Amino acid sequence: MKKIDGIIFAQMIDLGARNLTKNAEKINALNVFPVPDGDTGTNMNLSMTSGAAEVRTNPNNNIGVLGKSFSKGLLMGARGNSGVILSQLFRGLSQYIEIKEEINAKEFAAAVQNGVSIAYKAVMKPVEGTILTVARESAEIAVEAAKNTDSVIEVMEALLEGAQKSLQRTPELLPILKEVGVVDSGGQGLVCVYQGFLAALKGEEIEGLDSVETDILNMEFEDDHASMDFMSPEDIVHGFCTEFTVRLDKSKKEFNEEKFREDLSKFGDSLLVIADDEYAKTHVHTESPGDVFNYGQQYGELIKIKSENMREQHREVLRKGEVKKEQKEKVKYASIAVSMGGGLSKLLKSLGVSYIVEGGQTMNPSTEDMIKAIKSVNAENIYILPNNKNIQLAAKQAADLVEENVFVIESKTAPQGVSAIMVFSPDASPEENFENMQSSLSTVKTLEVTHAIRDTNIEGVEIKASEFMGIADGKIVSSEKDIKELITQLFEKTVNEDVEILTVYVGADATEETTNFIIELLEKKYADVEVEIVESGQPVYQFVIGLE
Repeated sequence: MKKIDGIIFAQMIDLGARNLTKNAEKINALNVFPVPDGDTGTNMNLSMTSGAAEVRTNPNNNIGVLGKSFSKGLLMGARGNSGVILSQLFRGLSQYIEIKEEINAKEFAAAVQNGVSIAYKAVMKPVEGTILTVARESAEIAVEAAKNTDSVIEVMEALLEGAQKSLQRTPELLPILKEVGVVDSGGQGLVCVYQGFLAALKGEEIEGLDSVETDILNMEFEDDHASMDFMSPEDIVHGFCTEFTVRLDKSKKEFNEEKFREDLSKFGDSLLVIADDEYAKTHVHTESPGDVFNYGQQYGELIKIKSENMREQHREVLRKGEVKKEQKEKVKYASIAVSMGGGLSKLLKSLGVSYIVEGGQTMNPSTEDMIKAIKSVNAENIYILPNNKNIQLAAKQAADLVEENVFVIESKTAPQGVSAIMVFSPDASPEENFENMQSSLSTVKTLEVTHAIRDTNIEGVEIKASEFMGIADGKIVSSEKDIKELITQLFEKTVNEDVEILTVYVGADATEETTNFIIELLEKKYADVEVEIVESGQPVYQFVIGLE
């Protein structure tokens, strides 16, 4: 094979996304810290799936046009640092091919290398031994291979082999990986994507790929008509958002997913089909929903059907939008905070945060989520508090994509976010507020208490699965079977005469007994420290404690 067009590239994206889905949990398990919040696989999977969905909705023979759709889907769906970096890798690739109808082996390698350049620029302080290293080293090998062959498959083989070898070297570049005995999780995710790419080029399936368990029956399609406020209802070509689920009946017409999708594409656009051995769930925009339902009945009984008039819905969206514009005047300042836990969200709102984005550990909001929040607050100057280091890149990416004046405060924890919002002043200039809020982060130390999900040894701390761990500013400092003993040790190592205020954020899994123990311990040993207890309700961590 000497050329890749839009159709072939779409197949590569589809198989790459499916292989990532298949391996997401294995990638999550590579998280260095043995905490129950490893979400690299989840973030990369959701990001890649968003890009693949955009490609399925907008098929095109032209690889440049298809690449633009892929990049858009990835960009808006990017979650977590790994997802943002993945989106930037393919953003750079797509920029290189945007004016081409098809590409050859040399152009494919050059496009991959351009993706690496864009991804490195997106990260302020690139760390070697991560997905960036795997992407860079494998791209260099692909470029060299393209000098000696015009076969796209051979270049893709070189790219994958280079990525696999680079992945195995990541522990040599990043000592923490070597200490824990794992390879980089983001790099592993990229290898999974490249495995799918190569399999698609060869016309192969990856073993076990189609056995991925998905709850087809309960999956929901999403139509965000509200985002199309630049359109007129009359501009909608296919006016009925139509969905159905067919329970496949082997006694009826034989089901072939590719033929099923091809036939349905003739009825309209925005086609999505998700299928397994029992069900086929379909979404399509059409002018003839009755014909669509009749087609589906050839394969079995329709158990869920829906058809909505999008033109009428859109008129209502526009009407409501006009009402909102009339009612909501632009304000000078607004703030957006990421929060997980009802109590924490309530506290942030009481301190003046304008908009809460639900998310945090194990549930990183996407770039699109951040953009929606920015648009919703309708302000001249906006401050975003990610409150998690794995959300910062998505927040910064969103800030770069909008016209509003957006400042991203680099808060890594909820206590830092609370500290930052408390120093905000409506009388200060936008730049002064940013400097003050950013500076406040260094005055806060964050302690976290959670349980280990596997045995490991990190920086001299031996950890056993199910033990409780004490973490101080991202570093594991102690591990004990008894949570009270752990908390006692954690305080002894971190609470000194400089600490004036100690705020305990009580998690969803914390017991009243342990909370009372903390209060009594503080009253007995740290009487000079001002203590505040917040029932925040965060998952994963029994306690998050801010020291100021």
